[in-house]
Amino acid sequence: METLLRVLLDPLQHPFMVRGLAAAVGVGMICALVGTYVVLRGMAFFGDALAHSILPGLALGYLLSGGSRDALFWWGLGTAVLAALGIGALSRGRRLKEDTAIGILFAGAFALGVVLISTSRSYAVDLTHLLFGDVLGVTDGDLVRLGIFGGLVVLAVALFYKELLVISFDPVLAVTLRLPARLFENLLLVLIAVAVVVALRTVGVALMVAMLVTPAATAYLMTHRLPAMMGVAMALAALSAVVGLYASYYTGVASGAAIVLTATALFGVVAFLQRVRHRPW
Repeated sequence: METLLRVLLDPLQHPFMVRGLAAAVGVGMICALVGTYVVLRGMAFFGDALAHSILPGLALGYLLSGGSRDALFWWGLGTAVLAALGIGALSRGRRLKEDTAIGILFAGAFALGVVLISTSRSYAVDLTHLLFGDVLGVTDGDLVRLGIFGGLVVLAVALFYKELLVISFDPVLAVTLRLPARLFENLLLVLIAVAVVVALRTVGVALMVAMLVTPAATAYLMTHRLPAMMGVAMALAALSAVVGLYASYYTGVASGAAIVLTATALFGVVAFLQRVRHRPW
C-alpha cells in the first residue's frame, strides 16, 4: 500500500505534473462530450480534417507574433471556426458530398500550413509540440483558457441538448418542429472546433481525432442512451488521461501518445468483452 501511494503521489510533487494532469483530464472530458456527436453522426473524418486544417493559422500566428504560444491559441481558434463553417457550407452544396468538401479543405489548408512552416527554420522545433502535444508544458494561462472555453462547450451542450439531439437523430422531425437546423448544425461544428483547439496543447494535431472518437466509441459499445453515453465517455477519457500521464511519467514516453494508447486499450478491452459476450456457444 505504501509503495502504491508513493507511485501515485510522487509525480504530484511537481507543479508541471499537477497542471498537466488537470489539463489532460479537462481536455479529455470536453472532447469526449463533443465526441459523442462526432461518433453518432459519423464525423470522425471531419474531426481529423479540422485538426489538420488549423495548421496554417497556427503557423501564421507563430510568424506574426514572434513565437508567442498564447497567440497560437487565438489564431488556432479563429482558423478552426472558419474551417469548420467552411466545410459545413461546402458540404451543403448539391453537387459536393461532405467527405469531398472535407478532403478539399483538409488538403489545401494542410498544404498552406506546410508552406508557411517552410518559411521559418526555427518553427520546426515548436512544430513537434503542435503535432504531438506538450501536456507537461501547460501553463496557468492554458488552464484558464481551458476552463473558460471548456465551460462554454458544456454550457452550450446543456442548453441546446434537445435541439442537438433532434438534428442528430431525426432531421425530418427538426423540419416538422421548425427548428433552425442550419443554425444548430453550425453550432455543433463550432463546438467541435473549440474542442479541437483546447485539446491542441495536450495531444497535438496528429492525435486529436483519437480524443474525439475513441472514448465516445467505447461508451457507444457500453450504453444505449445518449446521456449515459456522454457520462461514460467523459469518465473513460478522464481515466485515460490519468493512466496515460502516469505511464508517460514513469516510462519517459510522449504524454499525448500515452494517453491515446490508454484510451485505445480501453476500447480494445470493451470491444473484446462485447464480442465474447454475444458470441454463440
